[in-house]
Amino acid sequence: VQLQASGGGLVQPGGSLRLSCEASGGTATTDAMGWFRQAPGTERKFVAATLFSSRIAYYAEHVKGRFTISRDNAKKAVYLQMNDLKPEDTAVYYCAADPQAVTIGSRYWGEGTLVTVSS
Repeated sequence: VQLQASGGGLVQPGGSLRLSCEASGGTATTDAMGWFRQAPGTERKFVAATLFSSRIAYYAEHVKGRFTISRDNAKKAVYLQMNDLKPEDTAVYYCAADPQAVTIGSRYWGEGTLVTVSS
């Protein structure tokens, strides 16, 4: 399974960006898809995830109310709408997928997409 992420860029504080990630190839199930992020010099941290089967969404505390994760089952895609972005949201965002749950040990990872929040 390959994950292709896109949508990163430079945005001013308070602005918005929408990240996309599509899964392709393979026959493995990817019921759980989501996002992690990694700022320079820090470890990769969970941002948000969703389960295709149950439609349940999970968020890290620091993005609740600002970020929204959604998915398109037909496209095997997941999206992350990021609003009211802050400089501390600057990081490389990684898409992850797994048959069961999105964790740091997820089976599949995409290449990161850089989000820079700066004036």
